Amino acid sequence: MLRSRNRDPSGSRRHLRRIAADPRIRVGPVNRSAALADAVPVSFWLDDPAAPPTSPPLVGRTQADLVVVGGGYTGLWTALLAKRADPDRDVVLLDSDRCGWAASGRNGGFCAASLTHGLANGVERFPDEIATLERLGRQNLGGIAAAVDEWSIDCHFERTGELTVATEPYQVEALRQAAAQSRQHGGSPRFLDADEARSELHSPTYLAGLWDRDGCALVHPARLAWGLLRACEQSGVRVHEHSPVDQIGDDGANGPMVLRTGHGEVRARQVAVATNAFPSPIRRLRRYVVPVYDFVLMTEPLSERQRAAIGWEHRQGIGGCGNQFLYYRLSHDNRILFGGYDAVYHYASAIRPSLEQRDATFSTLATLFARTFPQLEDVRFTHAWAGAIDTCSRFCAFFDRSFDGRVASAAGYTGLGVGASRFGALVMLDLLSGEETELTDLRFVRSKPLPFPPEPLRSAGIQMTRWSMTRADRRGGRRNLWLRTLDRFGMGFDS
Repeated sequence: MLRSRNRDPSGSRRHLRRIAADPRIRVGPVNRSAALADAVPVSFWLDDPAAPPTSPPLVGRTQADLVVVGGGYTGLWTALLAKRADPDRDVVLLDSDRCGWAASGRNGGFCAASLTHGLANGVERFPDEIATLERLGRQNLGGIAAAVDEWSIDCHFERTGELTVATEPYQVEALRQAAAQSRQHGGSPRFLDADEARSELHSPTYLAGLWDRDGCALVHPARLAWGLLRACEQSGVRVHEHSPVDQIGDDGANGPMVLRTGHGEVRARQVAVATNAFPSPIRRLRRYVVPVYDFVLMTEPLSERQRAAIGWEHRQGIGGCGNQFLYYRLSHDNRILFGGYDAVYHYASAIRPSLEQRDATFSTLATLFARTFPQLEDVRFTHAWAGAIDTCSRFCAFFDRSFDGRVASAAGYTGLGVGASRFGALVMLDLLSGEETELTDLRFVRSKPLPFPPEPLRSAGIQMTRWSMTRADRRGGRRNLWLRTLDRFGMGFDS
């Protein structure tokens, strides 16, 4: 999937000068073009010789008990767990391209226990269920670890925890409040002052930190997807790649579901839809999800001298506190993945390969990298890529039953789907069973987020929100009238 990169050197230099002049960033006029010069426009994780061979597309007509639409984490977990529950169940998995090629092969590899995009979001939206959701989240992360061991998935699974860092004075108190809230709900995070945070990772930008030792693991995300694919195939799942579903319907009220691809058709009793940021074949669900592009850089492997210069002995995943936050982590071979900050929506929910390269954003990330790690000024980047996040207005997954319970859907993870996708698969299988379970009884499962308005209001609202969040970061976290209105209607976001 390598593509020629459209470069605009003069535009990138202008953008770098603007970023360098931003008082929030406080870096000198450093030109990072040389550091980016050789970065290939492809996900580092997918640029791996361990990638499996492609599976044949669906050709002709077939039948199955369950068809799973989408070969990312949610679809792969659904197919695998369905076979685990009933080895005789005939399961077909369809993907429009390659399994794991989209968000599942492009993310940062943070596998979090939270099902609600963080405790604060869960407390605000599901206060009566948060204890249950936290317990289920911990069980879910344990289930992922167990599956990695059972299937010998070589995905560099590390139970490192996550360190959230404050880089502005107003964020220090926010971390103290987050620590107190976590303890109220059974957590045991460690609050770090500036010296303690900088002793963990030697960055002059840190003013405080909050270390959650148990709530997050790090993985090689593409290898996790490929390992799940191999487990599916070994369990008897029939996998067809390059088989986009063009049409889904039923053959009468009591008849099978019918799914058509470009060269084939499959009839099945049940369907699980796991299309993530891509348009759902259940058209009424499309208004609940918007694709937002997230951008990532990966460095060359650090030398021993460079590793010693930054510390990072505990290898935690790192996340920021601002609205425009950064996240970064070490890879198995000691590269630094560095992503976030910009989140870009394109009119009419556009998703296409040409949107995956954005020189201005990569320049911003490279400059912020230099601010975060001034001792690594000679480090170069080898990969620069982007992926679309399936964002919904409550910032955590939602679920749906349609066609009289024969079709279940899960989407809307908003960037925390590496871990929560397995839970989404469990929910869909429970919904398809038609039985009441602990999961299907949850309001978290039964409720839906507020839908996004149609265009042009959708784009205008999203851009207004982005502008307001950037302004809040510049004003010590103070939220303007627009953000406070979104908060009032349950659509506010503060991380």
